[in-house]
Amino acid sequence: MAHKLDTISAREKLPPKREPYWLRITKGCYLGYRRMAEDSSGTWLARCRRPDGELVQTSVGSLEQYRPHERFDKAMTAARAWFEANLHPHVAKSGPVTVQEACSEYAQHVKEQKGDGPAQELEARYRRWIWNDPIHKIQLALLAREDVSEFRRRMVNAPVRVGTSGETRARSRDTVNRDLAALRAALNFAFAQGKAPTDAAWREPLKAFRGVSNRRGLYLDRDQRRALIQAAPPDLTLFLTGLAMLPLRPGALAALLVKDFDNRLNVLTVGHDKSGRDRKIKLPPESAAILKAACQGKDLTAPLFTRSDGVAWSKDSWKWPIKHAVKAAGLPSSTTAYTLRHSVISDLVHGGLDLLTVAQISGTSVAMIEKHYGHLRADIAASALASLAL
Repeated sequence: MAHKLDTISAREKLPPKREPYWLRITKGCYLGYRRMAEDSSGTWLARCRRPDGELVQTSVGSLEQYRPHERFDKAMTAARAWFEANLHPHVAKSGPVTVQEACSEYAQHVKEQKGDGPAQELEARYRRWIWNDPIHKIQLALLAREDVSEFRRRMVNAPVRVGTSGETRARSRDTVNRDLAALRAALNFAFAQGKAPTDAAWREPLKAFRGVSNRRGLYLDRDQRRALIQAAPPDLTLFLTGLAMLPLRPGALAALLVKDFDNRLNVLTVGHDKSGRDRKIKLPPESAAILKAACQGKDLTAPLFTRSDGVAWSKDSWKWPIKHAVKAAGLPSSTTAYTLRHSVISDLVHGGLDLLTVAQISGTSVAMIEKHYGHLRADIAASALASLAL
């Protein structure tokens, strides 16, 4: 029977006895705790069954040199090191793996499964939060819960620089959740590959903040979108027009090449997107005309949407021109390039297009469309119900 050992209160509730209480860490590996008297601080043990079937164990000690709330993590760290060094062949055979190596291996796995786009997004997160943090060099077998908890605190408390003025603001918890998910995915992948003896170190510390991913609230109607486009500099106008007529992520639109648009069939192939899969979108004549104009005079391998200097648009290059256009058009200051995507998807959903099709052309899941836009179906449902009136 497994017992809860990770809190002081849980250990104090265990009746004193000679036989240890055991907590399963992974297949064949256990952490033990023995308390033979009420006033005893207890002793920690590790136990594992060798590949030849022999059951062996070792004492980790009382760990009285640490504060009571630290002892479980210290015992886990010592036990994992013992498992790796002596008894866990599927971990030891590949050698110790650090957090940084686990992240790199996971990014490579994502690249092989989903393509360059999703992998590059992961790598950017790892470069920002892992490579220069002390956690990057810790071996997974020695990674303690307090290590991950401290990393989480550093990430949450890291300020975000606002513009070029040097001002900062607190990071949004929604953004923190995405960064935590990237690390959690890498560590879980390493654990599934047998490169970590347990996931106990990060299972709790890397849990996402709850209730912070809200619907995107800012919506621009068609007149507001036109005003934004008219207020933009000439080279940005075409890019914003593309965002205003296609439910694409700004980065995906900026990554399009001339060859991605078949001007004979009016079909656009989106291959560099967060979803990691190519998808084809059949365009109506009005939308196709915009892309045909963007293709004029360009080689097939050239960016479809470019700045006046011929370079493709990027997040850094469109940010401030859009801010200036937003101000000139008298729109809410929180308007961004992504606001256009949200507004287009809102129109598609509210217009009655089924959610599966909206998800497919937007490059996201039906679940995400339902989560952020499902409430817009209420008016459609009301109209349908009204048609049933006798």
